[in-house]
Amino acid sequence: MTLPGGEQLIVPFTSKFKSEPVDCSAGGSLELDTSIVVGVDDAVREFFLRDSDRVDEQGRVSVGYIYLTVRFSPAWHPNFASLQFTAATSSMSRMFVQSASVRKVFTDLTATTGGVCCLLDTETDIFDICWLNGETFSGETVPGTRFSGFQDLVAAWCEPVE
Repeated sequence: MTLPGGEQLIVPFTSKFKSEPVDCSAGGSLELDTSIVVGVDDAVREFFLRDSDRVDEQGRVSVGYIYLTVRFSPAWHPNFASLQFTAATSSMSRMFVQSASVRKVFTDLTATTGGVCCLLDTETDIFDICWLNGETFSGETVPGTRFSGFQDLVAAWCEPVE
């Protein structure tokens, strides 16, 4: 992958299910496909472990395909990049909502990379806030994508910490 500024990286993703090099040096957006490894909890066990035993030695299972859309300098907050992970199926998406292990993976990813805001799409009229300006949240919500000013609202809440 060639990034804005010319830096090249090898990443564990495909793009639109192809493994050819991807040039995103002009900015804009990038579509990737991936899998993640999560700890097994009740929701993950119910979704994945019905027919086979695919748990690794650390008690984790690989979940995927997951689609990742990266938007460089999005209009609603041009000083940041937006990473949107989307489950490939509705049942996987419901598992994401129910699994504390999945929530932890995405919250930890946001925290580790210096992310400002992590929202979980509940496939309802709300998003759960998982991480906001250096704090983990539980049970806090914001209006969902059906809310006309959603992107502006999130951008206003996700101002950088000074």
